[in-house]
Amino acid sequence: MDMKKASWLLQNKGFKMTKRREDILAFFAKEDKYQTAKDLYEYMETTYPGISFDTVYRNLHLYHDLGILESTDLNAEKHFRMNCGDHHHHHFICNTCGKTKKINLCPMDEVEKLLTKYMIDGHKFEVYGLCPTCQIA
Repeated sequence: MDMKKASWLLQNKGFKMTKRREDILAFFAKEDKYQTAKDLYEYMETTYPGISFDTVYRNLHLYHDLGILESTDLNAEKHFRMNCGDHHHHHFICNTCGKTKKINLCPMDEVEKLLTKYMIDGHKFEVYGLCPTCQIA
């Protein structure tokens, strides 16, 4: 999702597009990787001294609830990234830097064959490891 679409979605759902919310979108739009609430807090603190963790968490959860951000649990911590919902795919996620790579393959084709009498509501498939850059470091 790009910033323009995310901004439209926020406003369409009745939320004001403030400079702070715009800066949060810019933070996630600039890099294709998962980031923590702490990462966002540190980024926002430089422009908004005294910003609270509550404000950061509220906005993260708002963006997640609206589908602007997607989340995953990485190293026992919630991480967020801009939703890339252009088409159905999954991700490889680097355990060290959080960078992602799309996987344009879905194991659900095989799973559905095994669960013929079950009603599946959704799924999430993620592969974790080290990206080529982090393998060298």
